Amino acid sequence: MQLNSEERAMLDGDYGRATRKAMQILATLGDIYGAGRMAPVTSVQIAGVSYDNLGEAGLQFLTEMAEGGGRALVLTTLNPAGMDIENWQALGIDPDFAENQQRVIQAFERMGVITTCSCTPYLSGNLPHFREHIAWAESSAVCYANSVIGARTNREGGPSALAAALTGRTPEYGYHLDKNRVPGITIEVNADVSESFHFGALGKVIGEKLETEGRKLVPYILGIENASLEGLKSLCASIATYGGAALFHMDGITPEAAQMFPPDKILTISQADLDAAARSLNDAAADEVDFVSLGCPHLSIVEIARIAELLQGKKVTKEFWITTARPTKHIADMMGYTKIIEESGAKFATDTCCVVAPIKGRFKVLATDSAKACYYAYSKNDFKTVFKPFDQVVSEAVNPGGE
Repeated sequence: MQLNSEERAMLDGDYGRATRKAMQILATLGDIYGAGRMAPVTSVQIAGVSYDNLGEAGLQFLTEMAEGGGRALVLTTLNPAGMDIENWQALGIDPDFAENQQRVIQAFERMGVITTCSCTPYLSGNLPHFREHIAWAESSAVCYANSVIGARTNREGGPSALAAALTGRTPEYGYHLDKNRVPGITIEVNADVSESFHFGALGKVIGEKLETEGRKLVPYILGIENASLEGLKSLCASIATYGGAALFHMDGITPEAAQMFPPDKILTISQADLDAAARSLNDAAADEVDFVSLGCPHLSIVEIARIAELLQGKKVTKEFWITTARPTKHIADMMGYTKIIEESGAKFATDTCCVVAPIKGRFKVLATDSAKACYYAYSKNDFKTVFKPFDQVVSEAVNPGGE
């Protein structure tokens, strides 16, 4: 691939050891995927932040990059960590794990990374513009950036995202190119899709149908009249989890859809398909639930306000985590939502979530409105799951069996 003079100097070590390593990573990726050149990026989001996933080997890599003079050149934030950085004791996190997780965060801090740990960076200051090249790593955030914002990113690994942050570059291949953003299949939705729960089920159905195609087709979705921010982030999470999709177009909703034509190949999704998807995520009885969590992906302030409304004057009877980005919680603090929620006995789990926290063995049955959370509950933590609409999940935390 072609490197300009500055990129060549980075590769030659003129900008330090860490920058050289970063450019080596990116140049190798570019060669593998046939990129012709590097694209300048304006925004980075790094995954692989939880010590539960990184381990000592991953932490060692971060430490070496920090000690090698690595410094973020563009706005860079983090995916959720393995714990609430400020409130880990109240969430039952082991002190040894907490110490190691702090070492991870400190390594990123030394490199000038903003240590806001969230899978919804677009809700807390890391918001790219239409057609900007970025380098994001978390699957739902990547799908949201490509589809809803119309920015351009591949799904980066932790090392390649960090490399993009330290160089301000990413190889120009995949979804950075117009030709790879063209839809390859039309999805006709003939079902009720009105809240985040429905969008989560829809993403599961679409994702699984795309998997049966055997190749990564960009879907063009028809039949959705309205879609809130909350609904779209739920769809992005589930379609990425169950189908590996990093981009979709939705007629009348997403910014690039008007520039595209629905492909002739059509798949139809019925109400029965959505209902079956929802049923498949329920493998436990409501009275077995011992853990309730909302915020996968991280909650918006609108969702937190709704939780406060539903919990006003009530007490929860089960462990209930409210997961969100710390800047969003600060708004909740100012609005009085935090006080109401915490007085009910529910707990904010800021900076983290039920997917990346080290909670295996602590609970048996999770209640959530997130199809993605259900997937990782049983694949990572051996939990059974109860999948319900948002308001009913809150009810599950208050009343045994959700009655």
